[in-house]
Amino acid sequence: MKLLLLSLFVCLAGYSSAEEEPPIYDEDKVPEFTLPDTLVFEDGTPVTNPADWEIRRAEILNLFAEHVYGHVPKGISNEIFPAVRKEIDFLEGKATLKEIRIHFAKPDGPFMDLLLIAPKGTERGSPTFLGYNFGGNHIIHPSTEISLPESWMRKSKVKGAVVDDKATEKGRGTSTRWPVEKFIDQGIALATIYYGDVDPDFDDGFENGVHALFGKPEVNEWGSIGTWAWALSRALDYLETDPLSDAGKVAVFGHSRLGKTSLWAGATDPRFAMVISNDSGCGGAALSRRRFGERVARINTSFPHWFNDKFPAYNENENALPVDQHQLMALIAPRALCVGSASEDQWADPKGEYLSAAGADPVYQLLGKQGLGKEIRYHLRAGKHDVTDFDWDQYINTFKTEVIGE
Repeated sequence: MKLLLLSLFVCLAGYSSAEEEPPIYDEDKVPEFTLPDTLVFEDGTPVTNPADWEIRRAEILNLFAEHVYGHVPKGISNEIFPAVRKEIDFLEGKATLKEIRIHFAKPDGPFMDLLLIAPKGTERGSPTFLGYNFGGNHIIHPSTEISLPESWMRKSKVKGAVVDDKATEKGRGTSTRWPVEKFIDQGIALATIYYGDVDPDFDDGFENGVHALFGKPEVNEWGSIGTWAWALSRALDYLETDPLSDAGKVAVFGHSRLGKTSLWAGATDPRFAMVISNDSGCGGAALSRRRFGERVARINTSFPHWFNDKFPAYNENENALPVDQHQLMALIAPRALCVGSASEDQWADPKGEYLSAAGADPVYQLLGKQGLGKEIRYHLRAGKHDVTDFDWDQYINTFKTEVIGE
């Protein structure tokens, strides 16, 4: 808790408009607010038991879909058409590497390439971490056996790793965020996907990726975060069929914008046994009403494609939101939930992330769980906006105790 009281410093990262009100980095300037009560129905009736909670849960889930992340468009097929493209020995025989191309809705529809690396020597499938990567599957390990992505590629900080919006060989193994061998040595499989396969991360009028098949969303339908979350569920559909993975023990993981995605995926799909948010900030783990660091108006201006078209109505108007992010956390109950923050990542509001996690505790308690400190884990590490070995150690430990049962 002492770490949560670290003095906050002024940083203008992400602030880009001279006319926009500067971000808040001083706790004394955080406005007064009242959070929506998770355990009270919209009509004012209290939630008093687990059966009530199931009804209230559906109510809150619908509010988030209607006002923030968007509904999945009606009539969309969840059917997938997977094809194994490669299966080989990996890591000097310690693991199996498999590449699967998963087409959506029809055999020749848009697709994502899932990379699955699983430990050998298990009689049944391995517990699995599932998450998107930012730069292509090839960035997580230098092996030339991992195929380069074919999709549009976001710019890379590594010189020559992306040329003409396409990945190159120079990007191999350049990410430090995926300790592949640590997972394998702990008996855990990794399944990862380049998020741009599903929907390119730029404001393209929803004409590419999955949207090329399903069309431009209506006002209350999904933005990119909703689309990415939906495709994580389709990845889980596949893992349920693959003997390398124990699909009943899958943790969905995400960092930054993909942490927002993992939270929404975990909220909408109760099959995920554990949900991990790393430095997810505004629209993710951080309370919107605090207006600390990045806030709703800034994120909707910078990334208009992430949320649905109703969310901008709450720009500089967060108190009018019918929900806040502690309720998103509550939707994950009673499953394991991990929220990680970084002390120098004030743009993501570490204190607001903690308060959201703590705010979910009453629901866990109602469901007979211990909640904060057990099924709900929060950590604040030193450093900046990133995923480190320290973060993974926390997530692996929680995964092993709360999901695997060691």
